[in-house]
Amino acid sequence: SSGINAEYGGPIALKAVTSIAKACPGFPILATGGIDSADATLQFLHGGASVVQICSAIQNQDFTVVEDYITGLKALLYIQQVEGLEDWDGQSPPTERLHKGKPVIDISSIIGSDKPLPNFGEFAKTRSAMKAEWIRKQSLLNGNHNEDGDMLLQKKLASYPPKVHQVIGKALEFLGPWNDLNKKEQVIAKIDPEMCINCGKCYMTCNDAGYQAIKFDEETHIPSVIESKCTGCTLCFSVCPIIDCIQMVPREEEYVPDRGIPLQK
Repeated sequence: SSGINAEYGGPIALKAVTSIAKACPGFPILATGGIDSADATLQFLHGGASVVQICSAIQNQDFTVVEDYITGLKALLYIQQVEGLEDWDGQSPPTERLHKGKPVIDISSIIGSDKPLPNFGEFAKTRSAMKAEWIRKQSLLNGNHNEDGDMLLQKKLASYPPKVHQVIGKALEFLGPWNDLNKKEQVIAKIDPEMCINCGKCYMTCNDAGYQAIKFDEETHIPSVIESKCTGCTLCFSVCPIIDCIQMVPREEEYVPDRGIPLQK
């Protein structure tokens, strides 16, 4: 693999493992190629691997990564049984609504307007003054603090963490060919104007390489999605520098693509 399996060979190896596991249920599989973390290890176990082999990661670092993977795998199995995280799928939880590291205050609701204020120039000064006034009026003893804290160690376990052999092949029932997907389940981009920094990257990307489905206010620089044009391609989502400012949410109505001039019969 010459030390490149993690980035390039990993998905191919995982596809091979899951294909064998689905074709030969219960057959012992040794997975190798692209296992560069505890998370990747759990993916291969969920895909049907009975045991995993590590090579490139050790070459790139040293044998201590083996102990790191074991510790990480134990943590992943533990976290899945923490009360409130029973449905955790191994991905990062949704991030708190933040702007420049601080919790987002909904200015629109404060001023009683549907039109949000942008985060630049004189608009930003107005926002800052309104936020300061709103914070000044808040009581520090309003009971909104979390008495239990957020540490995982302070939360209860819903059940005892599973053994490794109990999670082997856990994801196989959810895997299948593309044609099995429900093509009527579609998503659409949703932009949070309070988190937006008005950089215009989503607008430029959608306009240049997408479907021209985002409008950009000339005065406030606040983007908005044209629902009839958005195909859910996730281009804007991928270029947005603010985590979770753009989210892909289920579309309420089925998307009907605009193919231009219809063919003549």
